[in-house]
Amino acid sequence: MAGHSKWKQIKRKKAVTDSRRAGVWTKCIREITVAAKAGGGDPGGNPRLRTALDAARAVNMPNDNMDRAIKKGTGELAGAVYEDVTYEGYGPGGAAIFIEGTTDNANRTVAEVRHAFARNGGNLGASNSVAWMFDRKGQIALDAARSAEDQTLEAALEAGAEDFGKEGDLYLVTTAPFDLHLVQDALKAKGYVVDSAEIAMVPRNTVKVEGDDATRLLKMVEMLEELDDVSKVFANFDIDSDTLAEAEA
Repeated sequence: MAGHSKWKQIKRKKAVTDSRRAGVWTKCIREITVAAKAGGGDPGGNPRLRTALDAARAVNMPNDNMDRAIKKGTGELAGAVYEDVTYEGYGPGGAAIFIEGTTDNANRTVAEVRHAFARNGGNLGASNSVAWMFDRKGQIALDAARSAEDQTLEAALEAGAEDFGKEGDLYLVTTAPFDLHLVQDALKAKGYVVDSAEIAMVPRNTVKVEGDDATRLLKMVEMLEELDDVSKVFANFDIDSDTLAEAEA
């Protein structure tokens, strides 16, 4: 099992539980605003906005908050001007790190990201220093306890998925980026409950990280994820289950 996928499961559950305290709503609002600015306020014609709204509903954000974020993006309401940013680098143990964010002050954001890398033994790199190690894909997570694996695999492939696997207590369905919502809707139509759906940077290969490097790497990823300007952190590490369990505790 890929360590980073397991770590994402842990963080997803924590985000739902601690949504307000952890600042998840702030990140969702920013993503909704940027998505609406880039592609308009209709989620039916704006896949990025639809994904952002789905993520906001998953952490129980009220509709009024989502509506205001959309209107700020389309210019119907005044608000801060956000832009997309990406950062790349290496963490302890040689793990590749790819970061996506939204910010109203790029100088502040890069300083905060650089600090998180430096404090934990990582190195912030130049653009495209690690991006080539990842592929942009759609990823849909389904609760594995709700259906048989063979049956779900067949349904996913019929819906147009590129790949399918079981990781921990989830089935992970991989799609081409533009097919994410088509596959998601097809699975929902067959009665499957979608735990999450997102456009992700999927690593082509993983790097085994152990010992103190693993501990420092997880601290660095968590520090990055807690930054308000950081939306998502992707990495190619593989860390053993015991170390992940300690981090979860």
